[in-house]
Amino acid sequence: MGAFRIVLTIIFIIVCVALTILVLMQEGKSAGLGSISGVAESYWGKNKGRSMEGRLVKITKILAVLFMVLAAILNLNVF
Repeated sequence: MGAFRIVLTIIFIIVCVALTILVLMQEGKSAGLGSISGVAESYWGKNKGRSMEGRLVKITKILAVLFMVLAAILNLNVF
């Protein structure tokens, strides 16, 4: 079971690095003064889920869940 723990640890490190990079790649959520006048409600603002930013958010959520699951599994002293 020691090899299984080593493999999980390597996957955990890869997920940590990928999660850090994805969070740093995302744009800030503050729209500045444009949000006051409603400029933020453009085509790109409404279709954010289909853009690159939307994909980054989805992948970040998946990696965050994977991070928590791997952290919980590695914290168990079964192996």
